Amino acid sequence: MSTIRCDIVSAEQQIYSGEATLVVATGELGELGIAPKHAPLITRLKPGKVVVTTAAGEHLDFAISGGILEVQPQVVTVLADTAIRATDIDEAAVRKAKEEAERVLANRGEAMELAEAQQRLAEVTAQLQALERLRRTLKH
Repeated sequence: MSTIRCDIVSAEQQIYSGEATLVVATGELGELGIAPKHAPLITRLKPGKVVVTTAAGEHLDFAISGGILEVQPQVVTVLADTAIRATDIDEAAVRKAKEEAERVLANRGEAMELAEAQQRLAEVTAQLQALERLRRTLKH
């Protein structure tokens, strides 16, 4: 089976490195599926999920706050501002952050505060989606 090395790196640390048969992420223009032998590519990523299918067929879910995806012949690299494995997400903290971002947006705070709240809302929504996908996977 053909694989490609996948590295997911945040500003703080390396989150994942391993062989993959497929890497799915959300680019600026929509979903991207990167398989071995994919053409070289560099694109921006929206806040959302990254799903890595390992050579063993396991699906690993990550939530990112946005970043860059680079595809080279032997490696696909996700350079994220922040990234977290779905299994490491603190659901209570994420839900609290989501409520706070929604409160700021509902009250129409200052422009800078609104932009930060929109970004934070996108990040926590991605984390909650990664958690839901993880739960569905564990039920099967």
